[in-house]
Amino acid sequence: MPRNAAEIAAEVARQRIDRWLWHARLVRTREAAAALAAGGYVRVNGMRITAPARMVRAGDIITVACEHKVRVLKIRGFAERRGPARTGEALYEELT
Repeated sequence: MPRNAAEIAAEVARQRIDRWLWHARLVRTREAAAALAAGGYVRVNGMRITAPARMVRAGDIITVACEHKVRVLKIRGFAERRGPARTGEALYEELT
């Protein structure tokens, strides 16, 4: 039975940072997202993380250094699957 976005959002209160980066389309592959997190290029609420399994919640502020620029994002929500670019953009608010 198909579920709508509100039902999925209610089920998912938090998500791994590597999955979230991939679902938000900030990186092309989940491996690249894991490498960013493991390499120390991601901060969650101002604290550098080194584990791709770090859980994030809606409202967290993410700082990502990739492709020669730094992006500051506020997590607005989560997705169950990686979708089109518009769906990915709906997962965050750009603060930079």
